[in-house]
Amino acid sequence: MIKIYHNPRCRKSRAGLAYLQEKTNNFEKVEYLKNPLSTEELKALFAKIDLSVEQMIRKQEAIYKTNFKDKSLSDDEWIQAIADNPKLLQRPIIETDQKAVLADPPENMDIFF
Repeated sequence: MIKIYHNPRCRKSRAGLAYLQEKTNNFEKVEYLKNPLSTEELKALFAKIDLSVEQMIRKQEAIYKTNFKDKSLSDDEWIQAIADNPKLLQRPIIETDQKAVLADPPENMDIFF
């Protein structure tokens, strides 16, 4: 089963969702701001993605600039920061049982089709 971690207020996330809908209708949409991921769920997700945890941080967010800019955190500390502040998570993310990709640009998800 494919999952998309989605923020409906984000232009890039909406573009990713639209692209996914062109490819398939067999997916689960997870609005992660309404239903934040736990640290364990985040660890499982990051184990499937070919990017570092720090690369998955949205550095343009105010919460990042105020609380995390210029800090050197461990992966576990970043994961906790994302769990506590879901807006920090890059989006959209497409996940299957075996792999996950940051779908920015949306064509990154073509590996699944």
